[in-house]
Order: sequence, then structure tokens, then C-alpha cells
Amino acid sequence: MCSAYQGCGRKQDTTTKGKNSMSARRTAALFGVSAILFGGTFVGAKAGLPYFPPLLFVAIRFDIGAVVLASYAVHQLSPADLRPRTTDDILAILSTGIVVIGMTNALIFVGQQYITSGVAAIMMSLNPILTPVFAAFLLHEERLSTRGILGLILGLVGVAFVANPDPSNLTGSIGLPILFAAAVTGAIGAVGIRWTNPTLSSTARTAWGVPLAALLTHGLSVLAGESAAAISLTPIAVLSLAYVGIGSGAVAYLTYFDLIDTVGATRANLLFYLTPVVSTLGGWLLLGETISLVTIGGFMIIFVGFVLLGSGSIAVVVSKRLPRTWKQWTKARMWVDGSTKR
Repeated sequence: MCSAYQGCGRKQDTTTKGKNSMSARRTAALFGVSAILFGGTFVGAKAGLPYFPPLLFVAIRFDIGAVVLASYAVHQLSPADLRPRTTDDILAILSTGIVVIGMTNALIFVGQQYITSGVAAIMMSLNPILTPVFAAFLLHEERLSTRGILGLILGLVGVAFVANPDPSNLTGSIGLPILFAAAVTGAIGAVGIRWTNPTLSSTARTAWGVPLAALLTHGLSVLAGESAAAISLTPIAVLSLAYVGIGSGAVAYLTYFDLIDTVGATRANLLFYLTPVVSTLGGWLLLGETISLVTIGGFMIIFVGFVLLGSGSIAVVVSKRLPRTWKQWTKARMWVDGSTKR
């Protein structure tokens, strides 16, 4: 009986480890897909902006995304799964559509008329620094320590390096405060979703949120006096619109909001440290953009600021996750090398 019981215990342990491994791979996949697609957004936006008014570009992008998401949601979710049931569900939908998707992207597309895709992505990498700051106030998770305040200051210093204002070219600096506002808006919205504690799935919230973002940005476009007559549908315009509409307008938000539900807003927004790499490489390969060493230095300062700001939570995650992961990796490597006794 004892050996049989022990055997069952081993089987349960194996099953649990298998589930944990699958969960970790799923989280890594969500993180990677979100980072790549969001990084490509800055390149797609920069490529398409010469052919569209900026706010109308965003609005049409979300028109396309809304159709794609509606088709996906109808096939994947039941009417009950799509129906908001609580006030928190409605608040989460509003935070998703109006704040995280609508306002954030409106600011990104307007600001990116004046700066490169790489610099725009670096400005958005402030998101992981700003998220725990707002979480401390809205979620009451923790107070900012002296180290956290220092991290926030370093992040702002990094932004100053990225900005590197040139008195002879003040027009180019207009985009930087606009992108900073986008990072603030995105961080507040992500924390707001967690604060509401919704019962709706991330897929349902996104399916509701993207049409709201489309309505908002269409309204902003009208208020700004933009006209569809200014659109020039060249092959590049169509390709860029298809990418930002389907890839980063529908798929990316599905994976991003799923990631927030899985690991929380603070950890999910770490992906914004990968988006500058994607956008800089994409801008260099596809648009012939360059990035200065000062800008790269500013990004590194922003990253150090985040490490200081989030070092406590990072230490907890590492202490809980890394030893087991390292042991599993080492054991697997020994099996591959044939150095483990069978």
C-alpha cells in the first residue's frame, strides 16, 4: 500500500510540475508576442502617418481591430461570457477602451509625427516605472520607499537624456511630452483594470474595449478637424494599416490583457522594456532610422530606475521561482548531455 501510495504521490507531483511548466510557457509566450507586436506598432505607425491624419489613422485601426475581435469573441465566448455582470465589469471595460487603448494610442500616434519609432518606444518604456507608482496609490499595495523614489527620479533623468532637447529644433521635442503623457495614461489604465477586479475575461473586456476606443478616436479626429480626404491609400499605407489594425490592434491587446490578468499590471508592463529593441531594429531595417548613443544611455538609466523601484518585488519573484527553474534547467541539460545516470 505504501509503495502504491508513494507512486500516486509521485504521479500527482509530476502532473503538478507539468501544469506549472505549461503555465510558465504560456506566460512567456504571452509576454513575447505582446512585446513583438507592440514594438512593431511604433514602426507601423511611423510608416503610415505620412498617408493618414494621425487620429483618423488610430480610429480606422480600431475599426479594423473591432471587427476582428468581434468575430473572434463570437466564436470563442458564449453570450453569457460576453455580458457585463457587475459595476466592476463596466468600469474595467471603460478603463480598457477609453484609457489604455483609446487615449494612450491617440497620444502615441499624434506624438510620433515628431520623433522616431525607437525614441517613441523608449518613452513608453517609462510604463513599468509609472505602474508601481500608481499601484501604490490606487491599489494600496505598498508605499514608495526611499529607494523607490530614487528609482522614479532616475527614470525621469533617463527621459531627459532621451529628450536631449535641442534649442534649434524645438519642433522635434513636441512629441516627447506627448509620449510621456501616453505612458502615464497607459500605466493608470492598466492599474485601473486591476483595481476594478472584474469578473469578465480579458478577451471579453478587449472585445468591448476596442470599439469604445474606435468611437473615442473618431470623435477626437472630428474635433481636431481631420478629414478622410487627406488619406492617401498607397501600398505602404495599406500594409501599415493592416499591421496596426490586426496585429497590434487586435491580437496584441488580447495577449496583453491576458498577461495582466495572469501576472499583474506591474510585471506585465515589463514587456515595454523589450518594445524599444523591436521598434529600433524595425525602424532601422524598414525605415532607415538611426538612434544615438545618448538615447540608448537614457534608456539604460530608465531601466536602472525600474530595478531600484521594483527591486523588492523582483527579489521575491526570483527567490521563489529561480532556484526551482534553475534546477529543472540543469537537470534537463544533464539529460541532454548524457551526464545523468539513468
